[in-house]
Amino acid sequence: MLDIDWRSSAVYRHAKKIAAAGFAWEYLRRHDEYRHDFQTIARTKRPGIERLEAFAQRWGLRFPERSRRAA
Repeated sequence: MLDIDWRSSAVYRHAKKIAAAGFAWEYLRRHDEYRHDFQTIARTKRPGIERLEAFAQRWGLRFPERSRRAA
């Protein structure tokens, strides 16, 4: 669990200046079910493409295609 005081407005001052994707990430990273799902996949050595697609679909994630150099 995060150790910030979510009730403090000072903690979220930056939220007024971030793009929608950044704001979505701020919400998502605090979501217990997302974090559980992510940790489950992260512990898997080689999760199958179907499992990754299901994870991305459930949480509304989109990833740009990876370049061949980054692979």
